[in-house]
Amino acid sequence: MSLLFPLGPPKDPQQRDQLIMEMALREASKAGVRDEVPVGAVVVRGNQVLGRAGNSVEQLKDATAHAEMLALTQAFEAVGEKRLEGAELFCTLEPCLQCAGALLHARVARVVYGAADPKFGGVESLVRIFELRGLNHQIQAEGGLFAEESAQMLQTFFRSKRVRKKGEQV
Repeated sequence: MSLLFPLGPPKDPQQRDQLIMEMALREASKAGVRDEVPVGAVVVRGNQVLGRAGNSVEQLKDATAHAEMLALTQAFEAVGEKRLEGAELFCTLEPCLQCAGALLHARVARVVYGAADPKFGGVESLVRIFELRGLNHQIQAEGGLFAEESAQMLQTFFRSKRVRKKGEQV
């Protein structure tokens, strides 16, 4: 666990969110350098970073090794609890169905994400899992923070992949 803001949190909540999302963007960038889909996530509670990660699906050869899942695992280890009540997850891409379900089970209080994910998004795009009736936990979700930067990083990554694949076919 590390202090999120060693000198205390910014007075402006929007500035706080931006600083945390910038951390998630750095994790996404590191994932891209490793030839992983550039998605990053950071779990915080209060003034503590509990976990942070980028996608590691290719490296771990594990379809569940999404940034959110890895950051949650680190957070559980950091606090030694099976729930992360009061925690927030910041992610560069809208959590998929798998990750959104894990966030519910973890009892995360709030999710902030960048770009929407029309193919797999579990918060607003494909399914609104946090809005299902009968859930015993509610998560506040906000999308769009650094959405353009997050989407651009993904577009650049996949464009590069297509160019490389096309070059291999020649």
